[in-house]
Amino acid sequence: MKLMRVGDRGAERPAMLDGAGRIRDLSDIVDDIAGDVLGKAGLDRLRSVDPAGLPEIAADTRIGPCVARTGKMVCIGLNYSDHAAETGAEVPREPILFMKATSAICGPNDTVLIPRNSAKTDWEVELGVVIGTRAAYVDEDAAMDHVAGYCIVNDVSERAFQTERGGQWTKGKSADTFGPVGPWLVTRDEVADPQALALWLDVDGQRMQDGTTATMVFGVRHLVHYVSQFMTLEPGDILSTGTPPGVGMGKNPPVYLRAGQTMRLGVEGLGEQRQTVGQA
Repeated sequence: MKLMRVGDRGAERPAMLDGAGRIRDLSDIVDDIAGDVLGKAGLDRLRSVDPAGLPEIAADTRIGPCVARTGKMVCIGLNYSDHAAETGAEVPREPILFMKATSAICGPNDTVLIPRNSAKTDWEVELGVVIGTRAAYVDEDAAMDHVAGYCIVNDVSERAFQTERGGQWTKGKSADTFGPVGPWLVTRDEVADPQALALWLDVDGQRMQDGTTATMVFGVRHLVHYVSQFMTLEPGDILSTGTPPGVGMGKNPPVYLRAGQTMRLGVEGLGEQRQTVGQA
């Protein structure tokens, strides 16, 4: 299934995409794409619904973040060997964890705002993992049982805030609009292998990132297991699993976003995002 949320910011309705690509309203079935809806019983209930019997929503309706009530967004740093190489960093021996404030989360096609005093706002296409059931100290062989599905994340980053202003990476990752999520939550059964997905990002039509999840240092299964050793993952939490090479700071010389530019990005089977860049 492809689950989504549509409508004005803060007033999104739950929806699904039918086989013909039409948006169908789930408001009479569930209150939102969140909580117990993301567990096995909740998803099985949605699978039993005939989309043809649901009201159709206009295709030009705004798309919001594909999951609601996200309690935390945990990101993985330097998780692609080729991205670590372009930044001059060593491949980590354990996953590097940092947090992106949930206030950064926005719709997949919402305007991304360069924060005030920013000079180095950058892009990062990533595979997002949406947690479906509570995960604490899970074994690696059981980790995927806790995954509801996958989505696209643009882990927008301000590199000067991230690396030149002291402290941890979070301040460079958490500006408003720095977390476009969606357009869809694609349920786990529709993704045969999360370690075999192409992902890409263009800026103003120029291909900047063109990679594959096959070059992840730590795969999805290990990440769910690993993160659950340090914190409990709850339904709706998102793991953003790292980015392939081609980010702006890895260019020679570095290239960063400017107001008026457009980003397009996608992950195989998970749709596309498109964001215009504005100024806060």
